[in-house]
Amino acid sequence: MSNVLLVGIDGSEPGVRAAEFAAKVAHAKGADLLIAYVIEWSPYSFNTPEENEIRHKRREEEIETASSKLLTPLLNRLKSENIEIEGLVLHGHPAKTLNYIAKKRGASQIFVGRTGGSGITKLLFGSVASNLVQTAKIPVTVVP
Repeated sequence: MSNVLLVGIDGSEPGVRAAEFAAKVAHAKGADLLIAYVIEWSPYSFNTPEENEIRHKRREEEIETASSKLLTPLLNRLKSENIEIEGLVLHGHPAKTLNYIAKKRGASQIFVGRTGGSGITKLLFGSVASNLVQTAKIPVTVVP
């Protein structure tokens, strides 16, 4: 079994708590920690070449912003846990992308925060946490 734990963050306080909890588990198990931020993005669009160029530039700007404002501060905060930590920012459907990362990197567990969404959006789309619990091939820990 792999010695990598994956954390999906979304910029929320529950996401930070999930990362902090996973860091403690990683320290106790002697595991490495991979923290991923997935920017919701659909690959399906019908654009002109000029629009695709603008879209590509926007994607790169979003990755840079997420890395500098969310991921890097969190990685620096968790360095005191004395574990190997890596950060990753990707575009895609969050649950599908986290499952893909877990498989590709051989993660043994996924940690996510429960954001407690409500209303029509939750009814129509569900949550990343509930989607992962239903689709992941490895254990998923949902941190409140």
